[in-house]
Amino acid sequence: MAALFSPLTLRSVTLPNRIVVSPMCQYSAERGEATAWHMIHLGHLALSGAGMLCIEATAVEPDGRITPGCLGLWDDVTERALVPVLAAIRKHSKIPVAMQLSHAGRKASSHVPWDGGQLIPVAEGGWMTHAPSAIAHKPDELPPLALDTAGLNRIREAFAATARRAARLGIDVLEVHGAHGYLLHQFLSPLANHRTDEYGGSRENRMRFPLEIFEIVRAAFPADKPVGVRVSATDWVDGGWTLDDTIAFAHELKKRGCDWIDTSSGGVSPLQKIPLSPGYQVPFAEAVKKETGITTIAVGLITDPAHANELIESGKADCVAMARAMLYDPRWPWHAAAQLGATVEAPPQYWRSQPRDQKALFGDISFGQR
Repeated sequence: MAALFSPLTLRSVTLPNRIVVSPMCQYSAERGEATAWHMIHLGHLALSGAGMLCIEATAVEPDGRITPGCLGLWDDVTERALVPVLAAIRKHSKIPVAMQLSHAGRKASSHVPWDGGQLIPVAEGGWMTHAPSAIAHKPDELPPLALDTAGLNRIREAFAATARRAARLGIDVLEVHGAHGYLLHQFLSPLANHRTDEYGGSRENRMRFPLEIFEIVRAAFPADKPVGVRVSATDWVDGGWTLDDTIAFAHELKKRGCDWIDTSSGGVSPLQKIPLSPGYQVPFAEAVKKETGITTIAVGLITDPAHANELIESGKADCVAMARAMLYDPRWPWHAAAQLGATVEAPPQYWRSQPRDQKALFGDISFGQR
């Protein structure tokens, strides 16, 4: 069996293969509520044959949205809006469904990408953002409000409440978003965190609040269901968060019951310089896995099935997560299985789509027709 199509068990959840559909912001919610777009978008990705589908970064409070169009799960209304989306997925697919819990911190209150993605001033319909320190993401932006004790408590409860709502919705897996320059990453990085209390200064102090949030989410979600963390393994800026810091963070997360580390990078500073190439972030997953033994997910310009399979086969990572490549080719797992001689789950309505030279792609099936 191709390593990419071997199963992986995380607590009570078994992924049929090692392909994960990454959480991808769609900026198409209304007041945080899922819409018909989410039904279409997540519905067709649920039929992709991937091992797990992760719902986009989901804000734990309104001020935690990246944009006014970001998905949220903070009250009964936003919870109800996800019910029909998940029901449709469950009716037609066995795919495990994950959700990424997020707070954008100082990168909140932004225009959607196709409208430029820049900070929206309060006078133009934006909102004041919150962060570890009153340091703007870009020099020309209004600085965020530094979180005080009450603010930290509010965010702690927001993550806990959202995790409980996710459990009530029947979400199988949670991922805590600690990457891409959003709130928890802002606490980790010395570029964004200039606090002088127990949440700033030393690496141990800067890790404290993200670790607290992980513990809160872990405690609020059923113990038999897995919880992982996405990290930015490096800031790609001198003086910022590094791979060594990430390994130390992963050690602490593992002690607290973290089930995997999803290793991305960057996002906390516009000064970052990222050398893009296929699999450019894989060494981060490999290093974290080697140093800590924790399950890792590799991301970043992984588009070739043979390359993805080699990453799993060689032990560089345990899963590969795909975003843009999956949008471009929503049947990428089918095509990868055909190339590697594996099988994938597919709904019976699609069984007749198998090419004549790939009759085993969907397993041992038959399809009669009058």
